[in-house]
Amino acid sequence: MNRLASVARWLLLCLFSSTVLAALPDGVVAVSHPAAAAAGARMLAQGGNAIDAAAAVQFALNVVEPQSSGIGGGAFMLVHLAKTGETFIVDSRERAPAAARADMFAPDGMAMPFSHASTSGLAVGVPGTLLGIDTALRRWGTRRLAETLAPAIELAEHGFRVNRFMAQDIADNSERIQQQPETAAIFRPRGVPLVEGDWLVQSDLAKTLKLIATKGPDAFYRGPLARAIVAAQQRTRSELGAAGKGRMTLADLDRYRVAIRPPLIGHYRGWTLAGMPPPSSGGLTLLETLKLLERFPLGDAAQGYGFGSPKTLHVMIEAMRLAFADRAVWIGDDDAAPVPRQGLLHPGYLAMRAALIDPGSRMDMPQAGDPLPWDSSAAIRPTRARTVPESPHTTHFSIVDRWGNVVSVTSTIEYTWGSGITVPGYGFLLNNELTDFNFVPGADAAAGNPGANDVAPYKRPRSSMAPTLLFRDGKPVAAYGSPGGATIINSVLNVTLNLIDHGMSLQQAIVAPRLSVTHAAGQVKCEGGAPFMRPHFSIATQDALRTLGHTGLGEAGTEGCRDTIGSVQAVFIDLASGRHRGAADPRREGTVIHVGPATRTGAPAIPSKAAMPLMP
Repeated sequence: MNRLASVARWLLLCLFSSTVLAALPDGVVAVSHPAAAAAGARMLAQGGNAIDAAAAVQFALNVVEPQSSGIGGGAFMLVHLAKTGETFIVDSRERAPAAARADMFAPDGMAMPFSHASTSGLAVGVPGTLLGIDTALRRWGTRRLAETLAPAIELAEHGFRVNRFMAQDIADNSERIQQQPETAAIFRPRGVPLVEGDWLVQSDLAKTLKLIATKGPDAFYRGPLARAIVAAQQRTRSELGAAGKGRMTLADLDRYRVAIRPPLIGHYRGWTLAGMPPPSSGGLTLLETLKLLERFPLGDAAQGYGFGSPKTLHVMIEAMRLAFADRAVWIGDDDAAPVPRQGLLHPGYLAMRAALIDPGSRMDMPQAGDPLPWDSSAAIRPTRARTVPESPHTTHFSIVDRWGNVVSVTSTIEYTWGSGITVPGYGFLLNNELTDFNFVPGADAAAGNPGANDVAPYKRPRSSMAPTLLFRDGKPVAAYGSPGGATIINSVLNVTLNLIDHGMSLQQAIVAPRLSVTHAAGQVKCEGGAPFMRPHFSIATQDALRTLGHTGLGEAGTEGCRDTIGSVQAVFIDLASGRHRGAADPRREGTVIHVGPATRTGAPAIPSKAAMPLMP
């Protein structure tokens, strides 16, 4: 009876979860799935802090969004502690195993096809999410690991309804799911894909989470489960043969360690941003793009720079092209090879790059600049390497607790459904994170190229994840981030510009249509297909961009903005009133739940349906 009552509470909580926004002066969670938001709210309602809630959310996401993140992957957790004022990052990004080699994705000098490499064990990095969550809980949390796992265990054991987002991912990725029998058995039982509304129970995953709750991370990184992980990543594609087998060993799992890093700090029009440093390219590329745009009067409609105007979108496109040209060459894991972060953000270098942006014309194909004259590190000029596809998936959530602690987390298994390999008997997917490395090595001693994102033992592949904190006068104001592969950076950029330059509320900033360019060549992607994406980028504006020479928008006079970009979940701290608020993205099943005094009784928190502005 108690189990039935527990399930009923979950269903009630999911039923009333707000997909818009909510506000109370206490704890707030903003997550891409209502059941995972409920898990975080449950921790806050029981007196836990933001770190406890983040742990519960992440474990629940492994159940309800297994195609995007989980214990078989990695994560970046950006944390601000209210009491001490500290801001730091818990980096649990996957690492390459000891046997990894620079040419392993191009054994004969030719890059493997991404579709083959990414669905073979060779692509699996040593997972870090579980150890990252456990590390954060032990150092800054107030709840035991087992307590934070409890909501996820209930969801896996008793089940939940498949939403439209998961159903679409199952339909769109049938080949990846069908490659492995264990994965197909869960998501395409008896060969029939799950559809929206189906009830999904994951007994093997529930068993695994119970094992971890009882024995802790050691149960994952050592023992029978570790042996099952190593055996699973020995699987390969017939097209690749032995070359596609994974190289992870039990020693690699045992040796995995989490890194605690200071955030990357930057400034834009009097605001301060804290973001993710390398091995992610997210923070550096975001801050470089913002600084390239700072000389333009964005938000001033009288000068032609209002939201969605041709001038505004044009300079955004050009700034993205320049920043992504630099990203492709300069950014990798600077634990392995120095990244010239000082040079990339130096005013002198930025002024030189920003001068290339002409408000009245499109630049030719930009090349990466040379930031070394402005950098004191030991960075050496590398050369451009071949890029590979990045999945639009991953997941992001943001939390603030009643004490003002803030957490912003982006986590992933890389591509949608990761490698597609489910660990037999344990019910979770393994990542394909190593395909974020260069497939063809770029290192060239004669040319002074260190191979910034080449595969190497123990190295972390370059990421685009960009959990972000926005500060005013030294105090946190908002936390946000997004999934979306390389478009993550531009989703966060769009929201930041909407808040600071266009004066939008947090919810308005999130639902507004986005624009993205992730390559120096400048192929434009933009939104406008959903009714909530307002104000719309007009056909006249799109034609103006076409006239300037921007590509990716289709024929003149037609609607070229039909993409869906990212899914931003955010929390906001009103410095004037002390209220904590949230905003969720309807691009997924975005959900905000707040936990006020009436709900801190041990029962799940029921979210308010009230809507109000989120930025002054």
